[in-house]
Amino acid sequence: MTRSGLLIAVYVPTVLLAFGQGLLLATLPLHVDGFGVSKTLVGLAVAAAAIGTLVTDVPAGALLGRLGLRPAMIAGCALVAAGTVGLTFADAYSQAVACRIAAGIGTALWGLSRHAYIAEAVPVSARGRAISVFGGINRIGTFGGPAVGGVIGSAFGLEASFLLAGVLAGVALGVSIAFLRPTPRSDRALAARARWSLVGRLVRTNGRDLSAASVAQTFAQMIRAGRQLIIPLYGAEALGLEAAQIGFIMTFAAVLDVAMFVPAGMVMDRFGRKVAAVPSFAVMAVGVAAIPLADGYLGLLAAAALIGFGNGLGSGTMMTLGADLAPPGATGEFLGLWRLVGDTGQVGGPLVVGAMASAFGLEGSALALAGVGVAAAATLGFLVRETRRSPLNPTA
Repeated sequence: MTRSGLLIAVYVPTVLLAFGQGLLLATLPLHVDGFGVSKTLVGLAVAAAAIGTLVTDVPAGALLGRLGLRPAMIAGCALVAAGTVGLTFADAYSQAVACRIAAGIGTALWGLSRHAYIAEAVPVSARGRAISVFGGINRIGTFGGPAVGGVIGSAFGLEASFLLAGVLAGVALGVSIAFLRPTPRSDRALAARARWSLVGRLVRTNGRDLSAASVAQTFAQMIRAGRQLIIPLYGAEALGLEAAQIGFIMTFAAVLDVAMFVPAGMVMDRFGRKVAAVPSFAVMAVGVAAIPLADGYLGLLAAAALIGFGNGLGSGTMMTLGADLAPPGATGEFLGLWRLVGDTGQVGGPLVVGAMASAFGLEGSALALAGVGVAAAATLGFLVRETRRSPLNPTA
């Protein structure tokens, strides 16, 4: 696939899907909270898309070798579009959760096929920059989404933001169908049993390294996902902010996030994956811990900005680490497992925030989430090997 073809067929749908999901960041928690359910259930609804992705990661990874990247990307876009449009008309809590799960399944198909392509097509020496660009594209798509979603939600109702997000996903589907071309499928050269055998051999011979990396990935995704719930809930309930104000706070944080994806990729390729990742999650932890100290709009804006800056420092780090670890010949299968680990953290983040908020209040949940960030930084710093020059040996 040429650079221009990649731009249209992959980058454009990525921006559209990311912006559509960004529209929901400020409005979905408020919409679900309106059903009168507990904060734990609000957290479950926000995590529902990640749950859908979680249960699909491994099957989707196995399907990549059989179907190829194009069918997986198209199917993923279609499910995201259907689930998001359905959310517009969901008038019960259970319906909203079901729609988000469907969208999460689509996200697994789309994300894995895209990740596998980069892992195979880009050399290790440039992998950090290539993947951080994709992380940056996602951030560019989401940085304006919360503000736009908040304004639309305040002016036309929260459901209007869901409808717009669904329309954008539909446009992404159309672009994918029109411009995606079949791509080489090197994993098909091996039978399914042989591909899984490669993954099993890697796990057996590098169990300690993979275990540490998996724990770090889980904690990292927990704080990343949990921040998307704690900021709007604290803004609305503790500070009495409106949806539009919360949206602008999250968008401002996303602007700082976006600004860091190019430096993050350069740092990963020149100095190492850990040099970017460890400071990223440490800074995020400080920002989350500062949320309970906010006494108004500007205080929450400052805390969110610090979180966004920290997250930008780690743009693409976990995806790059996964690509480094993947054994040649079984990329899809391994990345399915790797994303399963990360998506467990994405599910756990909102659930931890929701459960802690129900038990100890929003202040307690923020401190718990900050502790998760500290754990992510410590695990990466002390227990995970640097993979920039010494990836794991699947046959050691």
